[in-house]
Amino acid sequence: MATTSTDPFPQRLPTLDLLGVTDPSNVSSAEVATEWLNAFSAAITQNDTAAVADLFLEDGFWKDVIALTWDFRTFEGRKDIKKLLDARLAATGLHELRLLQEPLNEPVLQKVFPDFVWLRFCFGFTTKHGKGTAVVYLVPLPDSKWKAYTLLTCLDSLTDFPQKLGPLRNREADHGGWEEKRRQETEFSNNDPTVIVIGAGHSGLETAARLKYIGIPTLVIDKKPRVGDSWRDRYKALCLHDTIWYNQTPYLNFPPTWPVYTPAAKLADWLEGYASFLELDVWTASTITKTSWNDSTKSWTVEVNRGGKGTRVLTVKHLVFATGSGGRPKVPDIPGKASFKGSAVHSSEFKSAANHIGKKAIVVGCCNSAHDIAQDFCSHGVDVTMYQRSSTFVISTESVAAMLGAIFKDDFPTELADIYNTSLPWAIVRRLHQRVVPMVAGTADKAILDGLAKVGFKTNLGIHGAGIMSLFLERGGGYYIDTGASQSIIDGNIKIKNGSAIESFTENGLRFADGTELQADVIVFATGLILAYSYGDPRDFMREVCGDEVASKITRVWGLDEEGQSAGVWRYCGHDGLWFANGNLALSRFHSLHLAMQIKAIEEGILNKADVVI
Repeated sequence: MATTSTDPFPQRLPTLDLLGVTDPSNVSSAEVATEWLNAFSAAITQNDTAAVADLFLEDGFWKDVIALTWDFRTFEGRKDIKKLLDARLAATGLHELRLLQEPLNEPVLQKVFPDFVWLRFCFGFTTKHGKGTAVVYLVPLPDSKWKAYTLLTCLDSLTDFPQKLGPLRNREADHGGWEEKRRQETEFSNNDPTVIVIGAGHSGLETAARLKYIGIPTLVIDKKPRVGDSWRDRYKALCLHDTIWYNQTPYLNFPPTWPVYTPAAKLADWLEGYASFLELDVWTASTITKTSWNDSTKSWTVEVNRGGKGTRVLTVKHLVFATGSGGRPKVPDIPGKASFKGSAVHSSEFKSAANHIGKKAIVVGCCNSAHDIAQDFCSHGVDVTMYQRSSTFVISTESVAAMLGAIFKDDFPTELADIYNTSLPWAIVRRLHQRVVPMVAGTADKAILDGLAKVGFKTNLGIHGAGIMSLFLERGGGYYIDTGASQSIIDGNIKIKNGSAIESFTENGLRFADGTELQADVIVFATGLILAYSYGDPRDFMREVCGDEVASKITRVWGLDEEGQSAGVWRYCGHDGLWFANGNLALSRFHSLHLAMQIKAIEEGILNKADVVI
């Protein structure tokens, strides 16, 4: 069943029946795309915003990633699209529109469902400050005309400040000075950085790499002893549940020998090498002890405790919080904990079931970490019960790989896959997933889901039946990508307890409201972190660093805003010079570039947020 609440995106797909047309499979995709783009280009050139808007369906969309708005925005309906263009078309200087016709980005007619067809094509464009890529999805009308259902405009580069890649790389030979040069760069011996990134996980390092190679001096600070410890220090059984092609890192791809699913410890070592090979400037075992913001100079004064290396005071323009969720372990407040004779830990503190062989375990929670840990116990012969507090969305790794594999695969450029992956507004993605998710549940994953139901494990289809992406983007959890634990549950090797609230600890385990008890030597609370989109406020860590006054100006962080864009992440969050970099490896890889370009544009005087009013 789907979780229920008021759906903020109730729109319908423009099916063939709704549009009043038959299957248009005999058209020339290139001719249709050229005709539409010519009309669009002419209207843009003439600054005829009404004519541009008329090329869209009445309820069409225009999604923008910093190309026109210097923000992540989605405009729905001709009225709002015209409003966007009236405000930003002249200021942006959109021109040099050119149809792309290379393999993989050429115009193509796609039959998404038997009753739903669109024609996808891409075009390049130039603005006053950069170059970008657009993706258009056209649908047919009864008069043989085609109109845009949705359009993405995405800025790829800044004309005057390109990334220092390929022919722009350093071409000077170094005869013995490289090591000292790197020491001075890392120590910031002769200057202060422009940006401090807090957190040396994947989001922090990828953001730092983007900034470095667009010409912004950047320092990464992490409290842990080694780069990658944010992954290395998690439970030993942790392995990424999505594929290598989805998780590539910018500028440095995994080698072709890399496994499809990456163990966390292996990813940790990769990130340590990544920071070294890309010459990122990182201070480990370091913490920020004090900050102050000067609104007149738009700069931060930051005091950094470098552990055994003393204290530095730096003046920087931007702070980027790349601290993951920013949350703290959430452990339910259960009476009687002092009486429990065993060990009770949060999953963030749990390491390995190998330490508990021959004992009884309870895992409280039923999402990714809970399943991984329960399976770890099971694999080590530990008697384990999973306590399920509420239903879980379950999908197999095979089904996830199949959905991602349409574009994230060998011989498909990651940069183009990222463009396609972000090309649709959330409202449309929601509509598509509301069809795909039940179909997958009723076919590819039916055996697993039926088996879980038979043993009393409760499942759902995600928020409004839209599956894993709705849960990830709106809540940051609530799902399990099945890597094997579901079969262990079906086979009875992982027992299930649900349907009754935990009442209290006992000396030997947990007592439930229905009067039953479960015995355990170890209880692991895989109950997530305290987050804004579920339990608390991820601004808490930022508040500790920057203070209440700064924190009071920050908008919501993570979750979806009213336009279906991720709130406060990779974009302006309500306070100048303060940013959040958060998300999985795919989101970080793609949007770290957009964050870096925003910061570069501000530093070069191209972008003044006060000038961008829509």
